[in-house]
Amino acid sequence: MKQSLQLKLGQQLTMTPQLQQAIRLLQLSTLDLQQEIQEALDSNPMLEVEDSFDTPSSSNTEFEDSDYARTQEIAATSDSGTDDFSESYSGEMTYNESSSEKFGDESFGETNFGDSDGFRESESFTDTDNYAGTDDYSESATEWNEAIPADLPVDTSWDDVYQTSQSSGSTNYENDDNDFESRRAATDSLYDHLMWQLNLTPMSDRDRIIAMAIIDAVEPSGMLSVTLEDIFSGLITEWDDLELDEVEAVQHRIQQFDPCGACSQNLAECLSVQLQQFDASTPFLAEAKLIAKQYLPLLASRDFRQLMRRTKLKEDELSQAVSLIQSLNPRPGDMIASGETEYVVPDVFVEKREGRWMVELNPEIAPRLRINSDYASLVKRADSSSDNTFLKDNLQEARWFLKSLQSRNETLLKVASCIVEKQRGFLEYGAEAMKPLVLHDIAEIVEMHESTISRVTTQKFMHTPQGIFELKYFFSSHVSTDSGGECSSTAIRALIKKLVSAENPKKPLSDSKITDLLGEQGIQVARRTIAKYRESLNIPPSNERKTL
Repeated sequence: MKQSLQLKLGQQLTMTPQLQQAIRLLQLSTLDLQQEIQEALDSNPMLEVEDSFDTPSSSNTEFEDSDYARTQEIAATSDSGTDDFSESYSGEMTYNESSSEKFGDESFGETNFGDSDGFRESESFTDTDNYAGTDDYSESATEWNEAIPADLPVDTSWDDVYQTSQSSGSTNYENDDNDFESRRAATDSLYDHLMWQLNLTPMSDRDRIIAMAIIDAVEPSGMLSVTLEDIFSGLITEWDDLELDEVEAVQHRIQQFDPCGACSQNLAECLSVQLQQFDASTPFLAEAKLIAKQYLPLLASRDFRQLMRRTKLKEDELSQAVSLIQSLNPRPGDMIASGETEYVVPDVFVEKREGRWMVELNPEIAPRLRINSDYASLVKRADSSSDNTFLKDNLQEARWFLKSLQSRNETLLKVASCIVEKQRGFLEYGAEAMKPLVLHDIAEIVEMHESTISRVTTQKFMHTPQGIFELKYFFSSHVSTDSGGECSSTAIRALIKKLVSAENPKKPLSDSKITDLLGEQGIQVARRTIAKYRESLNIPPSNERKTL
């Protein structure tokens, strides 16, 4: 064994901290991005939010060219291919491709961030000159003071005035703000809702314990997870003289709570309880009760011939009774929502202006950030003290963070603009005009890797005239047509939904018939593929879609 020198040539992928941060920000959703920005503001003193009133009016024009307000125009009448679109795209938005950092097959376009309009190191501005010392301001203040009488009436107290203002202002925005907590409070679960009603109902201690045992067994849908016999067997160890009829009596009382029909053992019992709430003079009420109690399986299988023979009803009479049953709620527990409503904030807006499709980022998804010029001026070049090192490190991290944000916005806008260019037919005519699109197609146009496109399109939403869709929605597989073209699977789903909505309810279309109808339009799809697409649309089979 001896020491020696060897020369090796190899390649390896080095992920710098700046590149790792850019990749992490790229795949964050809107809510996660806002949380990440807030954490950066809390931990880095060099970062601050640029408020609108801190910027003079002369800089408004400059902000229009920033990433948040930057807009991509796409000609609505242009039929050019990918090359023409790339030329028009590079003319609208400027990217410094020569300074992009590439790792493997991925690349992130970088721009000269130091002079960025959206994230520039701003100077301090004062707006006191706009208000203080002006004649208009002094005159309005004098008029306001003169409008107040010197002597106010003293025949009332402050509490009376305050109560009156609180009760008489339904259109007052301040009163609406006072109710913020109640509007944002989480909704009670079905269990809490039933227990609240139980506490308001006069009962004996024994019946209350039985009722609590029944409510404990209720599912979120409103049905009981166990039978009454199981509940009875669990309570008989406490009372030897307990009978099953007593448990059923308490259950019938709870079933009258809101929502009506909760704590039922099966669907037939749930519907029967709800039908008992109708007025006795309701047409076909007795027939509906009979069907719900005895012939519900026949109704579920849509066997109307057998149902008419068993109930001895005519077709129009059976139709009225079935309509009454369909007006009921088979899952009464769903009326009591236990979760908060989640709202989708679009990342990109797409609209048509003067015959052109405009793509722009949502300026509300993230605050405008800048570097605090006062703290940045404290950094000294030749000073190696701990305080100066702390300031320099935070300044460098702040610049990296702002640069990563800008790279994320530019990449998102580039990808969204390419999607709009490819799916212009969808924006004009709807889902039936959706074209096949895969990640590789967009990756070639923007010259990035498919994994980067996947990160950009995950949990990012686009607001279009057709609605709000995730960017992943615009990517779909294709099916060949007789003319040699391709048809998107999303367009096929839209055609299936259209055919089903226009079918004869007495003779619904089967999967084979839908396959033949699409074949007449030149779209060759297998029957099992139609069944898969139909199930993804939550459309039941033809035998379950049959109606009177």
